[in-house]
Amino acid sequence: MIRKITAARTYLAFHHNAKLYKLSTVVSAIKSFSALEEANKLLFKKGKDDDSKGTEDEFAIVTEKTIFHPQGGGQPSDEGVMTKGDDGVFRVSMVRMDAVNDGQVLHFGRFDSSSANRFQVGDTVEQSIDVDKRLLYSRLHTAGHVLGAAVRHLLEKEIPGFDELKASHAPGNAACEFQGSIEGKWKEPIQQKLDEYIDKAMPVEVDFWDEEDFRKNGLERLIPDRSLTQPGEKFRVVKIVGAEVYPCGGTHVDTTDLCGKTTVKKISRSKGTSRVSYNVD
Repeated sequence: MIRKITAARTYLAFHHNAKLYKLSTVVSAIKSFSALEEANKLLFKKGKDDDSKGTEDEFAIVTEKTIFHPQGGGQPSDEGVMTKGDDGVFRVSMVRMDAVNDGQVLHFGRFDSSSANRFQVGDTVEQSIDVDKRLLYSRLHTAGHVLGAAVRHLLEKEIPGFDELKASHAPGNAACEFQGSIEGKWKEPIQQKLDEYIDKAMPVEVDFWDEEDFRKNGLERLIPDRSLTQPGEKFRVVKIVGAEVYPCGGTHVDTTDLCGKTTVKKISRSKGTSRVSYNVD
């Protein structure tokens, strides 16, 4: 079953206001699992246990706008509901960027069995996210950037070939990876620097930069791949004021102290890279 395919990109409302927890928007496409392209079926399966498969009870819905953060950049996807009136309820269990239609967001989930009003293309629906999970993911994501800044400021000149690589900001599996071997002796200094940045309540600001903005700030090394944006679009950046700037599409808290107590769990090393794991209380 496929109602409509549209080439329009989804407007990412959370990029501009991460505190927008409800949003009215219009349904632009509804696809059953069987109607999905193979690449998008794989996205669905990656969000489940390895042996799970989509069924005809599961759908992917595209809307003109979304407050749901899709999984990416190390941040888990939001969960929540879309509703139409009093008797149309679609429960969003995972969100992914469409692997086929550039810039579209797929909201995977199921309609409540009691839903008399299943959505149609053109319907206006209200999106509501799980606020508690959003706040946890925002705290973890910001804490990951603060940890990355702490490690860079301590070790950039201490470790040959140092660089920040990738990160996971998922509960129970949060960690930042770095190029270079970080010895265990650095765990306590990293914790101290991290505590300093958290306690300072540094502002966390979102901005949009072009390549020249990166150059003006001496951050040419951070210029993202231009293919990640549409022609003429600027890159979204998150500034930990007083520490670092990161190209980032994730959600964040307003100041570093709102991350809460952030603890370095351990440092592990493998094949010239180091992984610093952490959690937030």
